[in-house]
Amino acid sequence: MMATYNGYCVKCREKRDFEGEVVENAAGRRMAKGVCPVCGTKMNRILGKND
Repeated sequence: MMATYNGYCVKCREKRDFEGEVVENAAGRRMAKGVCPVCGTKMNRILGKND
């Protein structure tokens, strides 16, 4: 499921909205993963319990 999230792009050094999908990492944390719409760098955002 694709949704819009806000995250920090380390290459652009700015916060940007990105299209991403929710995945679960090895530690069991939920995170949104996607790419920066400007430069194409991978972005992620760790989500809280009710996001």
